[in-house]
Amino acid sequence: MEKIGIFCSASENIDKVYFESARQIGEWMGQKGKTLIYGGASLGLMECIARAVKENGGKVIGVVPAKLEENGKVSTLLDEEIHTRNLSDRKDIITEKSEVLVALPGGVGTLDEIFHVIAAASIGYHRKKVIFYNEYGFYDELLKALHTLEDKGFARQPFSTYYEVANTLNELKEKIN
Repeated sequence: MEKIGIFCSASENIDKVYFESARQIGEWMGQKGKTLIYGGASLGLMECIARAVKENGGKVIGVVPAKLEENGKVSTLLDEEIHTRNLSDRKDIITEKSEVLVALPGGVGTLDEIFHVIAAASIGYHRKKVIFYNEYGFYDELLKALHTLEDKGFARQPFSTYYEVANTLNELKEKIN
């Protein structure tokens, strides 16, 4: 798969191990000539992965909501900039343009993006999966919560129908390829 949608944190106040992981993923993507499709912010893991993709020969597409532009937080690394009115449009465009979606560590915005993709897949809007990048067990508790929802009957079919889990960079590469 060549077009990889990435959901991740825009925070600068997170452990440096997450920056190193994002850098390694971006480096691999760039070296393999992959295209990053992401939220276009100049902050946190978003800027880190974009820089690594770009520095290693890949293409970077930013899907930029109006508020991000108003606040002057748009990355200067973008090969292509797609403007959106809001976050809902941004999620739809990232999902539409990506062949696969990867969730790196992130906050409530990342969770919103993950659930948007899973919910849309569950009712048939697309057949794309989210890959949770679960290095350091970041998503362990969320995955447990999804299993609890299933166990209590709040899923028409197992949520794992709509996602996969990669615990290492090698696992992530295998799932993307």
